[in-house]
Amino acid sequence: MSGVEVKMAQELSEAPLAVVRQEQSMAAPLAELVARLRKRPPQVVVTCARGSSAHAAAFAKHLIERYVGLPVAPAAPSIASIYGGALQLNNQLVLAISQSGRSDDLLALTESAKRTGALCVAVVNATDSPLAKMCDIVIPICAGPELSVAATKTFIATAAALARLTAHWADDAELAAAIGRLPSRLADAAMLDWSAAVSALSDAKSLVTIGRGSTLAIAREAALKLKETCNLHAEAFSGAEFLHGPVSLVSDRYPVLMFMPTDAAAPGMRQLAGELRGKGTALFVAEPGVATATRLPALPPDQPEADAICLIQSFYAMVVQLAARLDIDVDRPRHLSKVTSTL
Repeated sequence: MSGVEVKMAQELSEAPLAVVRQEQSMAAPLAELVARLRKRPPQVVVTCARGSSAHAAAFAKHLIERYVGLPVAPAAPSIASIYGGALQLNNQLVLAISQSGRSDDLLALTESAKRTGALCVAVVNATDSPLAKMCDIVIPICAGPELSVAATKTFIATAAALARLTAHWADDAELAAAIGRLPSRLADAAMLDWSAAVSALSDAKSLVTIGRGSTLAIAREAALKLKETCNLHAEAFSGAEFLHGPVSLVSDRYPVLMFMPTDAAAPGMRQLAGELRGKGTALFVAEPGVATATRLPALPPDQPEADAICLIQSFYAMVVQLAARLDIDVDRPRHLSKVTSTL
C-alpha cells in the first residue's frame, strides 16, 4: 500500500507551493474582478460547484458574507441542465468553482447565468477548460496536476484563492497577510500528529464531523474524504445544528470529529464539546493546545480562515494513515473517477 499512498501524500504536500504560485498568477485577474465589482456592485453572489469544490464554495459563502457583507447562495445546476430554466442574475456575481472545468451541469448553469447578464468568474485549476473559456474572468488556483482521485491540494488551493479574492474585494489587510503566511503554515500543519484518532475511526461504522463559521466547510470536506478514501459513512453538521436532533445518535461507538474555529464561534463550540463529553461521546477535537488522547493538535492561532485551511491539511495527512490501517487504496476510491460528469 505504501507505494500507492505516496501519491495522495505527495500531492497534499504540494499545496503550499500552489498557494505561493497564486500570488503572481492571480494578481491581474483579481485586479480586474475587483475593479468591476466596485464599479457595479452586485447585490448577491451565486456559487456553482460540485464535490470538494462545493465545500470550497461553502467556504466562500462564509468569507464573503463575513468580510464583504453580501449574501451568498449555492445554485442548483439542474435548473439549467435538466429543467432548461434560467435564474435572473443580471449584474450579479456568479462564482463557478471547479477543478476540471468540464462538468456538464456547471457549464449549463454558467452559460445560462451569462445569458441573463451575470458577471461569471471561473475559479479553476484547468485554465484552458470549457468553463474557463465561457466565463468573463478566470481565477487560476495554480494547483498543477492532481492524479489522486480524492482532491487535496486542489481544495486547499481553491480555498486559498477564494480567501485572496475576498481579501482584495474587502480590502482586508489582515486576511491578505495571513494568506501570505499560509504556505509555511500548511507545511507545518501536514506534520502534526493526528494518529490518536486513527484507531477509533478505523473501528467506526459511521461518524460525525462538526464545524462552525470558518470550519463548517472544513467539516463538510472532511466528511466527504472519509467516504471517498476510507469507505466510512460520515455526516457533517454545524455545531449550531447538532443539538437539534442529530445528538441522539451519539455514543461511545459513534465518533465525533470537531474542527474548532479560532474566532468568536469557538466558545459555543467548546460548550458543545463539553456537553458531548458528558454524554459519553467518543469526541476528538482539533484545536490549539497540548495534544491529548482526544485533542488533535493544531497550529497556534494566526487568522481564523487561514487557520481553518490548515486544519484540513492536518486532516488529509491523517486520512492517509487511516486508509492504510483499513488497507484501502486512497488514490483509487471504488466507484469514483477524477472527473465526474453530471447532467
